[in-house]
Amino acid sequence: MNDPSHRDDEWSQLLESVAQERCKKSFAHFFTHFSPLLKGFLIKGSRLNHAQAEELVQEIMIKVWQRAEQFDAKKSSASTWLYTIARNSRIDWLRRQGNAVTEELVADDLYEDETSETPFSLLQHHRQHSHVHDALAGLPDEQALVLRKVYMEGLSHSEVSEDLALPLGTVKSRVRLALKKLQDVIGREVLA
Repeated sequence: MNDPSHRDDEWSQLLESVAQERCKKSFAHFFTHFSPLLKGFLIKGSRLNHAQAEELVQEIMIKVWQRAEQFDAKKSSASTWLYTIARNSRIDWLRRQGNAVTEELVADDLYEDETSETPFSLLQHHRQHSHVHDALAGLPDEQALVLRKVYMEGLSHSEVSEDLALPLGTVKSRVRLALKKLQDVIGREVLA
């Protein structure tokens, strides 16, 4: 793991263990951590009810087990890879259910799957990464830190609260404020 572009986070290591060794213990740990986060993501980003979201989480996690060898820590974090699968699975599920036309899609649903490597998708990914990086740099340090821990390290709000010794409400407020600021900044750049 001397490659500087290789991600050395716990979730990437677990996925690599699943890919290389079909390690059920690693998969169980990954599943336990991300299942509730995925369920919240699926419910918040659509009109799925709890039972539908749970069913879709199971489907997504089966895909993770089956496709673990496709994960490349040099290209993305484990959470980014997972949420790409979740986003695409949600779209497919909605189409199968016949709800695709009436379902509200979030902006992430409109972007090309990051695992494709066409020149256009690579350029688009680089530009998006640059915009997000620049917008993150403009946030107050305490808000940027909390966002990195939640969205880049894949920690739950509770885990961030424990890690930084902050009240849970403070963590949630910082995430909410930071996301609002990012939305404002990135929205202005898109409209400019």
